Amino acid sequence: MAETLISPGVLAQENDNSFLAPAPLEAGAAIIGPTVKGPVEQPTVVTSYGQYQNTFGTTFTSGSTSQEYLTSLSVKSYFNNGGNSMLVTRVATGTFSAATGSALTATDGGAAPFTFQTLGTGTVFNNGQPTEENSDGSLISGSSDNIRYEIANVDDAQGTFSLLIRRGDDNSKNKAVLESFNDLSLDPNNSGYIEKVIGNQTTSVATDGTTKYVQTTGEYVNRSRFITITGVARQTLDYIGTDGNIRVATASGSLPVVGSGSFGDASGDLVVGGDTYFDEISTVSQGITVSDYADAISILNNQDEYVFNIISAPGLIYGESGHSTQIDSIISLAESRGDCIAVVDTVGYGTTVSNAAAGVASINSSYTANYWPWLQMQSATGKNVWVPASTVIPGIYAFTDGASAPWFAPAGLTRGGISDVIQAERKLTRTQRDTLYAKNVNPIATFPGSGISVFGQKTLQKKKSALDRVNVRRLLIELKKFLGDTAKTLVFEQNTIATRSKFLATVNPYLNSVVQRQGLYAFRVVMDESNNTADVIDRNQLIGQVLIQPAKTVEFIALDFTIEPTGATFGA
Repeated sequence: MAETLISPGVLAQENDNSFLAPAPLEAGAAIIGPTVKGPVEQPTVVTSYGQYQNTFGTTFTSGSTSQEYLTSLSVKSYFNNGGNSMLVTRVATGTFSAATGSALTATDGGAAPFTFQTLGTGTVFNNGQPTEENSDGSLISGSSDNIRYEIANVDDAQGTFSLLIRRGDDNSKNKAVLESFNDLSLDPNNSGYIEKVIGNQTTSVATDGTTKYVQTTGEYVNRSRFITITGVARQTLDYIGTDGNIRVATASGSLPVVGSGSFGDASGDLVVGGDTYFDEISTVSQGITVSDYADAISILNNQDEYVFNIISAPGLIYGESGHSTQIDSIISLAESRGDCIAVVDTVGYGTTVSNAAAGVASINSSYTANYWPWLQMQSATGKNVWVPASTVIPGIYAFTDGASAPWFAPAGLTRGGISDVIQAERKLTRTQRDTLYAKNVNPIATFPGSGISVFGQKTLQKKKSALDRVNVRRLLIELKKFLGDTAKTLVFEQNTIATRSKFLATVNPYLNSVVQRQGLYAFRVVMDESNNTADVIDRNQLIGQVLIQPAKTVEFIALDFTIEPTGATFGA
């Protein structure tokens, strides 16, 4: 209540109309899929494609062929289109066991994680394998040598460690360190990779039959004065468990790098009609099966810990055997969380328009969207590969959020352009787009001079309502998050007019800002004595009713042309 003057004086009052609504929810997408390395079933936030590569890798080798997972392509597309953060959850197959001791002294199939030898000859140094010592100076092997080394500062979660080089005959209490190397890694993609930092070159005398010569082998120049790396048995820190410690594969299981087939169709083929493509997850694809997705999906149910507004699992195809169960779980996750949209694929590469339209028949959800056809991208291996639409769509959502707001349609020539694809599997005609859109499949259209664009924004809700559009569903997600977070601050407060007024004083300016930013036509929030009666208060409840008129998008434009005779005049 405003103050009033009783005795003569001056009253200065403030009216604050400068409320600034918080920025839209950060375009955080969640992706589930296989990666080359990294934490398994442990959702990990990455803020750049480079960070993703360092954590999860990019390419792997199957036989003599270098390949890239759909996960990697999707993450790259997401950040290329303006995404700020992405939650990556790796799926994998295999029986894993914790490394014994530290990650660096554990063995994998009986081989030491790395080996090296001393440089030079003489009484102090020889060409034998140095002896590892404990931190107290005792020799692990129980023997003596001219060089000792100690592994220190092991960070199992990050996979880094220090290597200390000492004289073998130095038995003093405080033994001198000849050399030390910090933040070393066994991952060849890491800047601290042990061979890069220390060096792996050796020299020997060779002969061509008549002449002797000195031969140098090894890729990296020796930076150490005393040692050279002779081998790294386990070159990637393949798995980080939920306990945060590095794990290694046992003899009974294998890491999902190369299985009995390729990451392709059920037969393991990578070539169809002469074009390289990625298809469904199968039992022969890197040993990964669709059931390996179940735990990853379940983990993302933790809404308090993991926040995102888009979720996808490129490679899962609804029409493929076993895939529908996992996709249904992803859709159920989006619906139960109520704060994200699931982007799903329903048909494989090389199908027809009618099959694509029919592929969504069994899905009914306003929290789900489908796009078609498949698209061609260039992989990190330099190959042009066909990928399902869910690979790139999260990037389109991210671009929309950054350029406009979540309640704008992620579609059209302004926000729906797909810049990092080469071509679409089909150049859809108007009639074909009509067929797809009538079944709530969002067409990806190719327009001469305008490139490739998403040209639809329907959800897979069968009921005709405002929520059969992506922009309205995402508007509701945004509003529910803000109003829900605001209401949470009132829990355990006194159920009084003052508490209700506090809520209204926050949400009304916010909703007004959404009106100004073209998200709403109008709104009304009711939280007063009319819906908070004595009975409601006695039940320790606080009720608010939020009425909104969502802004609708222009999807159909009618232009009427009238031809007038010569000499006709046109009124204002």
